[in-house]
Amino acid sequence: MKPKDQALDVWGDFACFTQPVLKVERFSYPVITPSAARGIFDAIYCKPKEFRWQIKKIEIISPPVYVALRRNEVKEKVSCNAVLRWMTGREAPEPIWADGDRALLGSDEKGRTQRQTMALKNVRYRLHGEIRPWPGFEDRLQGMEAQFRRRAAGGKCVYQPYFGCREFPAYFELVEPLAPSVAATDVNMDLGFMLYDVFDLSRPGSSDEMPCISLFRGVVRMGVLDVPPYENDAVRKGIRKEALC
Repeated sequence: MKPKDQALDVWGDFACFTQPVLKVERFSYPVITPSAARGIFDAIYCKPKEFRWQIKKIEIISPPVYVALRRNEVKEKVSCNAVLRWMTGREAPEPIWADGDRALLGSDEKGRTQRQTMALKNVRYRLHGEIRPWPGFEDRLQGMEAQFRRRAAGGKCVYQPYFGCREFPAYFELVEPLAPSVAATDVNMDLGFMLYDVFDLSRPGSSDEMPCISLFRGVVRMGVLDVPPYENDAVRKGIRKEALC
């Protein structure tokens, strides 16, 4: 049984899909990446051991408009494993310090810093995706699709979807996949090699999965970005980090 196309209209005030070549200052792609689009579907309905989302097409409803922002960002990161240890009481929570002198922080790698962000404003897209069951779960495809549609139609989500950064919330509405296209047909762009995803989508992952960057040639024609399947040769897969050890 073939998966059915699922479509969402998503919108928000701001978005930032950071280009990975820029290490310090954030500069957004002009279009949402397949990875960020997959994250929105995951926020609504996700069972990592049973299926993954495959993004098929992105319709740009509102043409990209950039806005310059300056934000305070903390220098430290908290790992998911650390949060789990704190939640289960195995370790005492350790705060991330936003301010303080060197005597208090103990290192220049802590505290906050101001960074410039070239973000997008007033974004709106129509995302098309489909559920790809992992081996052994193919017979549950219809049930999983029905559950996604119930959740999306009711505005339910596991966590608030966001556009690249968690402070840029994304709002969503379930639409019929065969609804007339609303893409801005005057938008045509060759984005060059664009981020496809940051994880290996060829097999089920886990919370401690190592990154595996993949790229594809992003071309927007008449407001539509067609996304090839992950297994397609048009997607340039990276080498898993543990494979280098």
